[in-house]
Amino acid sequence: MLQKKRSCHYLLAACFCAAVLMIAGCATKQESRAAGSASGSGEQAALASTEKAGGSKVYFTGDISGKGLMAVYRALNTPVSGKVAVKLHMGEPGNENYLRPEIVKDLVLSVNGSLADSNTYYGGPRGMTAGHLLAARDHGFTFAPVDILDSEGDVRIPINGGFRLKEAVLGGHIMNYDWIISVAHFKGHSMAGFGGTFKNLAIGIASPQGKKAIHDNEGGGMFSTTGEAFFEKIIDYNAGLMQAKQGRMLYINVLNNLSISCDCDARAPHPDMADIGILASLDPVALEKASLDQIYARSEEERRHLAERIESQQGVLQVIYAEQKGLGSQQYELIKL
Repeated sequence: MLQKKRSCHYLLAACFCAAVLMIAGCATKQESRAAGSASGSGEQAALASTEKAGGSKVYFTGDISGKGLMAVYRALNTPVSGKVAVKLHMGEPGNENYLRPEIVKDLVLSVNGSLADSNTYYGGPRGMTAGHLLAARDHGFTFAPVDILDSEGDVRIPINGGFRLKEAVLGGHIMNYDWIISVAHFKGHSMAGFGGTFKNLAIGIASPQGKKAIHDNEGGGMFSTTGEAFFEKIIDYNAGLMQAKQGRMLYINVLNNLSISCDCDARAPHPDMADIGILASLDPVALEKASLDQIYARSEEERRHLAERIESQQGVLQVIYAEQKGLGSQQYELIKL
């Protein structure tokens, strides 16, 4: 009976994700603002490498393992203390591209952390706490506490000087933590172009009500926010969270299983790019830009499908808007371990 229920849940998740992908695919792409346009030649300029000696330090290893993740964490030389949330996506049932538990296990145990995520807006197995916990357990995340951040409700925090929003609605438990370590699986995304640190923190920590505020226009339907407005809201949520946890956040991107679709997609296609490595920084803008530069350093043929996804949704706007909002700098120095 349990297996039948799980099968039904997995099928429901696939249907919800298919609906999200269809809505995103049909959304009208908006024009970028003149300052930092990411369309046509402007987009190509924005995607040019910004690696520069003296920029924000971004640490890189090609060792995609627990040992590699620990290496970039230690390179940050910023020991955490107290109660630590390790924010990551533990995978939609049916998805095969999510970060494997053995990659993050050593880090989580070394900081005595909890695995943290919030429930989904689109429903499915991870739309309710019990189903979310079951999905995490089925995917092998059994070595540390799993905290579904909105399991006991929301918390509202101010966003000072946001593009569009004045408050962020987050899973309430996030305020119980002294530190947040974002471990993002970098990949493509049907609405954001790519999902990395900014999406992991904004949409990942937002409660379903917060996700609704990001995804929906006022008076519009589900997932009616697209283009510039969508990216501005993502950056607003990051700004609010970083203001609330100032100086107590670390950022890591894992570039493996580089599918064009996110880990919430139960039917995400298999990657057609080779794995790249793990990057970490204290500057989330530099980290996201360095991750994009790693993608674009690959041959045109190898990166073609992922690059098409990123460019079709103007994903680089996340980086441009985050820099405009003062969350970091696109100029970075890559330090290979």
